[in-house]
Amino acid sequence: MFQKYKLLASTATIVLSSFTFLFIANWEISKGYTIHFDGKYAKGSFSDLSGLISFDPEHPDAAKFDVVIKVASIETGNDLKNKHAKSDKWFDAERFPEIHFTSTKVARIDSAFVVEGMLELHGIRKEIAIPFTFRQQESGSMFYGKFKVHRGNFGIGKTHGKESDSTLVEVSVPVTAK
Repeated sequence: MFQKYKLLASTATIVLSSFTFLFIANWEISKGYTIHFDGKYAKGSFSDLSGLISFDPEHPDAAKFDVVIKVASIETGNDLKNKHAKSDKWFDAERFPEIHFTSTKVARIDSAFVVEGMLELHGIRKEIAIPFTFRQQESGSMFYGKFKVHRGNFGIGKTHGKESDSTLVEVSVPVTAK
């Protein structure tokens, strides 16, 4: 009888230990984030970011990013440029009030990561890849990425087939665990 319980206990231990529980941290976007852009025709930032971030640096393949930027929060330092950027000549903030990114894949590359996903901008969805780093600290953690967006791919402005058609975007997002 004892052998039967010993066998049952051993089997249960093996079966239960074969299940790996994955802890994916959910992160809340903290104040102090920056979303800067720098292109030939305009430089500035956006000040309204929200969304859901689930990320564990040990398990990037299970991560999820779903973030939104409000187009009306654009700030170029020039009221006339802000008005122009929000108009139908550029972002058309009235028809397309949000820039939306949803991840489809996250992978580790050396000591950093790359998130691939769908960027919806100006009513057009395109797949992009965003390299980023993640620093975890007791006082809060930080996502940082730098990438280019070709505005012609999203029907924004007239393009000339030159490097000036791309805008450099730099994002720094402090987060706290939920």
